[in-house]
Amino acid sequence: MFRRPVLQVFHKFVRHESEVVSSLVLERSLNRVQLLGRVGQDPVMRQVEGENPVTIFSLATNEMWKSEDNEAYPMGDISQKTTWHRISVFQPGLRDVAYQYVKRGSRIYVEGKVDYGEYMHKNNVRRQATTIIADNIIFLSDQTKEKA
Repeated sequence: MFRRPVLQVFHKFVRHESEVVSSLVLERSLNRVQLLGRVGQDPVMRQVEGENPVTIFSLATNEMWKSEDNEAYPMGDISQKTTWHRISVFQPGLRDVAYQYVKRGSRIYVEGKVDYGEYMHKNNVRRQATTIIADNIIFLSDQTKEKA
C-alpha cells in the first residue's frame, strides 16, 4: 500500500538528481592557436591602472597558393595573402622576455589562445578586437640574415 507512492517519490527524486548532475558535467573544449611568422613591429609594454602589464606586438603569417596553369603563365600564377595577428603576452616571465628579445622582422613561433574582446575607441565608439593570448614563444633563427 505504501510501496507505490514511495517508488513514485523516489523515481522523481532520482530523475531530478540526474538532471542536476548532467547539467554539472563539463564538456572538454579546445581554444588553441599555433602561429609561425614574422614580427611586424617592436613590442610595446602597456599597463592599465590597477591591472597587470601586457606586452603587445603584431605577427604576420602568409598563405600562398598556385593558380591553374594558363597560356600567360604556363607554370601557374603564385598568389600570397598576409594576415596580421595581434599578440598579447600576460605571463610575467614570458612577457618580459618577449618585450626584450622580440624584434621587428624576427621569425617566431607563438602558441596561445584566441580572445575576442571589446574596447572603447577615443571617439566613444565601441570596437571589437581579436587577440592571441600567447603562452609560449619560440625564437627561430633567421637564415637569410645568417648568410649575409
